[in-house]
Amino acid sequence: MSIVRQKTAFETPEEKKIFWHTSAHIMAQAVLRLFPEAKFAIGPAIDSGFYYDIDLDHRFTESDLRSIEEEMRRIVREDLPITRREVTRMEALGEAVAKNQPYKIEIINSLPQEKQLSWYDQGEFSDLCEGPHLERTSQVRAFRLMSVAGAYWRGSEKNKMLQRIYGISFPKPSMLDEYLQNLVEARRRDHRKIGKEMDLFMFPAEGPGFPLYLPKGMTVRNELMSYWKELHAERHYNEIRTPIILSEELWHTSGHWDHYQEHMYFTEIDGAGYAIKPMNCPGALLAYKRRLYSYRDMPVRLSELGHVHGHEPSGTLHGLMRVREFTQDDAHIFTLPSQVKDELKDIIRLIDEIYAVFGFEYKVELATQPQNSIGSREEWQMAEKALKEAVEELGIDYEISPAGGAFYGPKLDFHLKDCIGRTWQCGTVQLDFQLPQRFDLSYTGSDGEKHRPVMIHRTVFGSIERFMGVLIEHFEGKLPLWLAPVQVKLISVSEKYNDAAWKLADEMAAAGLRTEVDARNEKTGYKVREAVLARDAYIIVVGEKEATTDVLSVRSSKAGDMGEFPKAEFIEMLRKEIDTKAL
Repeated sequence: MSIVRQKTAFETPEEKKIFWHTSAHIMAQAVLRLFPEAKFAIGPAIDSGFYYDIDLDHRFTESDLRSIEEEMRRIVREDLPITRREVTRMEALGEAVAKNQPYKIEIINSLPQEKQLSWYDQGEFSDLCEGPHLERTSQVRAFRLMSVAGAYWRGSEKNKMLQRIYGISFPKPSMLDEYLQNLVEARRRDHRKIGKEMDLFMFPAEGPGFPLYLPKGMTVRNELMSYWKELHAERHYNEIRTPIILSEELWHTSGHWDHYQEHMYFTEIDGAGYAIKPMNCPGALLAYKRRLYSYRDMPVRLSELGHVHGHEPSGTLHGLMRVREFTQDDAHIFTLPSQVKDELKDIIRLIDEIYAVFGFEYKVELATQPQNSIGSREEWQMAEKALKEAVEELGIDYEISPAGGAFYGPKLDFHLKDCIGRTWQCGTVQLDFQLPQRFDLSYTGSDGEKHRPVMIHRTVFGSIERFMGVLIEHFEGKLPLWLAPVQVKLISVSEKYNDAAWKLADEMAAAGLRTEVDARNEKTGYKVREAVLARDAYIIVVGEKEATTDVLSVRSSKAGDMGEFPKAEFIEMLRKEIDTKAL
């Protein structure tokens, strides 16, 4: 039996999946009570809640969602037992026909003949499902239907457009209240809204999913990349830049053609096939292969801020978090087998150091061999063992993500936790025995013979785009001073004080501060409000006192009015804040 025989557990990802899958069935039962003609497609648990795809001529409204919620409450109060029935293929088809559920019929016919089929029953409602589920409907105590969206059946535009109802649920009302409050906070921190207010980036209609960085956004981006380059130079990485377009043949060799093709863009040059790179690793392999290394040269560390493209369906695009064009902060390290563990530990220490600068807590997941992978099971076990030992020897807790590895190797994924408790997968460390074989890489060992290196793929930010989006939301746009596009905004009270504002700006620029002057013929209050909305780090209004003395009245985007400071003391304070990368 697949039914959960325990109190309502809601801790692990698997427990949440069971809870949310059960909630989807309760929602479907409520929909069927209110709309008996509804036809149901699929209703899975997702990363944050659940949905069900429904075929119905009636268009769901906000009022309908509230009515469905009320019916769900009745079903919960009825405390219906949830039971599982194993059935034959013919029995399953007969029941789907009797219930007039054509999508269930299509699902049954698409499953392998040997697949064990089951129905889950709760009261008068039955649904084709492999489970598992909770024991009773009363265990789902708090829920909210969030929205309705269109969704093509089986994700194909050739099929009918269905209505997808999204929902969220919890074992306790207090957990739902907290979730909804966090949603409000998340909307307030939405990097797309803040990015517009700060004038950082835009997504032109002519390039959906392709970010256009504006001058202030480039400042943030360049500061991140400069910091990244500085740390990598200290650790003896050698920076490279690989081509954006490479031949189709290369992608066959790397395995991306067979395992990643649906995410790639293609073109033709001189009658031959080429692909726009979705990853930087094949280029790094070519850079390594250009010469024969000795064991004395190892490890070879090649870093790259590589410009890559990946095809994302339009419905999945989300500001900087999910784009079609991005920059990965990659490194590819080629090591001796004996160096692998130490190199992994050095990489993890680097990641920890960088995340600490931004004040991020994180958790680590070890993602193991997926079904669609290349290489022998023995090689995968060796790679998984090395990753496991590296994190354990550093005393870092981790979780297992079964079958979550890349097609060429297992990986450690680093999930950042932001200030409202959300997690974002950014950094990753992947151990790869496969691509060195496919590209026939070698080094000369101490015995004079050729040997195969081990390859480590690694990112820290994950992508500059996603990391910027996470930073903007985490800090609500009030970035640490070293990243702030405008570190000091000088606002002249009137035209009379414009020269004083520009003189002060020159002094601060000479001290290495990014300064902007607002000398427009607008009311001072209006200009201050605009500077606050733009999250300019420090704001100084320049009037009679500022023009004739060395005393400045300072406002901070984080702390509000800070009072008066002597000019030299203020500049010294900001320089210290920048140099220490204070939060």
